[in-house]
Amino acid sequence: MSEKATVLIVDDDKNTRDGLALALNRHYRVLTAESGENALESLAAEPGVDILLSDMRMPGMGGLELLKAVHSKYPEVTCILLTAYGTIDTAVDAMRHGAYNFLMKPVSLDQLDLMLDKALKDRALERRVQTLESQLDERFGLENIVGQSEAMRPVFETIRQVAPTQATVLIQGPSGTGKELVAHAIHRLSPRADKPFVAINCAALPATLLESELFGHERGAFTGALVQRIGRFEQADKGTLFLDEISEIDASVQVKLLRVLESRQFERIGSSQTVTVDIRVIAATNRNLRAYVDQGKFREDLFFRLDVVDIPLPPLRERAGDVELLANRFLREFNKVNGRAIEGFTPEAMHLLNAYAWPGNVRELRNTVERMVVLAKGTRLDVSDIPQALRETAPAVPAIPATRGGSLAETEKRQIMDVLQKNKGNRTKTAIELGISRRTLHRKLKEWREASEDDVSAQEESK
Repeated sequence: MSEKATVLIVDDDKNTRDGLALALNRHYRVLTAESGENALESLAAEPGVDILLSDMRMPGMGGLELLKAVHSKYPEVTCILLTAYGTIDTAVDAMRHGAYNFLMKPVSLDQLDLMLDKALKDRALERRVQTLESQLDERFGLENIVGQSEAMRPVFETIRQVAPTQATVLIQGPSGTGKELVAHAIHRLSPRADKPFVAINCAALPATLLESELFGHERGAFTGALVQRIGRFEQADKGTLFLDEISEIDASVQVKLLRVLESRQFERIGSSQTVTVDIRVIAATNRNLRAYVDQGKFREDLFFRLDVVDIPLPPLRERAGDVELLANRFLREFNKVNGRAIEGFTPEAMHLLNAYAWPGNVRELRNTVERMVVLAKGTRLDVSDIPQALRETAPAVPAIPATRGGSLAETEKRQIMDVLQKNKGNRTKTAIELGISRRTLHRKLKEWREASEDDVSAQEESK
């Protein structure tokens, strides 16, 4: 250990305290307390305590009462209780109230050393799991599916409704729209969130290998099967199995998959033993699966098993207003990853990003922003930072021509207000239709409102 863990020894007997402290002092930072009350004072003053080692029987606050208080106020502290009067009932009661373990007096130092070492390793593992779960929430939580467009509202609503259930979900949408992100969000919001999320790309493997990947195989089941292999269905037991590109699986595998969806049972290749699993299945495809059924490429009975709850993901070009939200989200992400401090996009750059059709959808936008951030020379991302191929493909943002009887600024204001009125005040739709960013529209409206207020004030002062 690069830094010593801290152990707080609590015992009303001074000889026991001093003896344990002397034994542990070499490998641990040791604190002592002569009572439960003193121990709570030490914990309040020393927030870095890792392990509490307490006697059960002490005057005043006993070990079990101390355990309950520590477990309630300092849940991160691992508690081990010591007693010369141990019984099975006492041990069970202590464990039920949060004790990590229980040792009999007189304490075997070798046994104590092993227990402390294991407790610290378990504690480190628990912290790592918590960190990974936090990272998963940060990366795959519902809040990371960015969008405020009308097209995305049904997606969010369906995710929230279906996540707590056991229903099979089919996610359909073009490549790059975030199907796996939606699958992760459903899992993270479900009662299975602390269980495995196992994903497999069904298009990446031929039928023979896919069957082995899904269901596993026994040693010697076929040439090259040197050891037993546990398939993805077993790996996902109690959790969620995500079958990506489900439309690409071979007909022979479709038959076996149908049986598993119906019974949650299967046999590994080369085995006659039936395996039963408890899983939630989420499938995804960038194809029209109903059309595949009509063309005879996909079993209709399997389609109906998968299509319990359908979540269609719209392409980015249909998500009015979301390009700017996503672009700024990716900008913050890649600023952090690459140690950059890019302040934002110029209005001209955002105009062009909004005007582009994004055939690669959110994935293409994300890759584009990453490239722009990495290669940017200035503090703001401009049109020149946008990849040339994209600049050449995106339609030019139409200029607003001046009309008779008004300046260019007046004409611009009139046209913007007309479009805003047509869209019943919806600024997102207005910005998209005009080919400008929502921020630019907001700035112009604010400027015009302030100018109008200044005119009113000037008129009132002249009266």
